[in-house]
Amino acid sequence: MYRKILITTDGSAISNKTACAGVEFAEQMGAEVLALFVAPEYQYPVYVEIIPPSYPSEDEYMAAMKKKGGEHLQAISDACARGGVKCDGMTVFSDRTASKIVEVATQNACNLIFMGSHGRSGWGQLLLGSVTNKVLSQSKLPVLVHRLIKEPAS
Repeated sequence: MYRKILITTDGSAISNKTACAGVEFAEQMGAEVLALFVAPEYQYPVYVEIIPPSYPSEDEYMAAMKKKGGEHLQAISDACARGGVKCDGMTVFSDRTASKIVEVATQNACNLIFMGSHGRSGWGQLLLGSVTNKVLSQSKLPVLVHRLIKEPAS
């Protein structure tokens, strides 16, 4: 039914736990995984003429975020390796995370987007995260929203 599943992560403990559930789902479906981390775009300082010496250059920022993205995607890649699931990972840049998730899923011929509800505790468990909600409203692909019963330990 599903041949290629896009699994998103933001690197948080909740997101990593959800991503591992997504890998288990992909394993059950016999599908491959495309793991995705969407990093924010580089932001120039307000006063571009006066860039503080400690402020990273655009190239330094891009390199650091790609490295961080690789670290975030490693949990998904490791889970796929343990389950024998084919996995590709990518880090992309956008300030419109939900739109970028839908765009990447469509461009890479994914059949399903698997993501967490990002509920925290109390009333937060009843509400969808803003990114998840936007993906649901923008995607023409099916979106499977995974909700954790218990928040993982930090």
